[in-house]
Amino acid sequence: MNLLVDSHTLLWSYFEPARLSATAANELTDPSNCVFVSPASHWEIAIKMSIGKLQIAETFPDFVQHAIKDNGWSFLPIEASHSAELIGLPFRHRDPFDRLIIAQAIVEKMPIISIDSIFDAYPIRRIW
Repeated sequence: MNLLVDSHTLLWSYFEPARLSATAANELTDPSNCVFVSPASHWEIAIKMSIGKLQIAETFPDFVQHAIKDNGWSFLPIEASHSAELIGLPFRHRDPFDRLIIAQAIVEKMPIISIDSIFDAYPIRRIW
């Protein structure tokens, strides 16, 4: 199954795996699943680092290498169809990073691994 991770899921899986639910941890480590990360997530993380809301002990490129690539995860490129999905997406949630992740999940028909229950207001499957 193809899965899309939310930004906090990416961070927790690398820095605080005990914060993941058992279901989320199992899905992320199931070798039959393909895990994808939206560029919106690494963009959000970079912004949080730049304004001092997030500190990590390694460089951002090293974080990307270790947290994403070394896990065998892939980036899900932002396509025009994902941006187009945003046009009609209801504003039940205003976070621009999450909205793009939601749009990608809708278009690609991928579940999102996230603790964020606001995602349930959209036509996606949330795993936690």
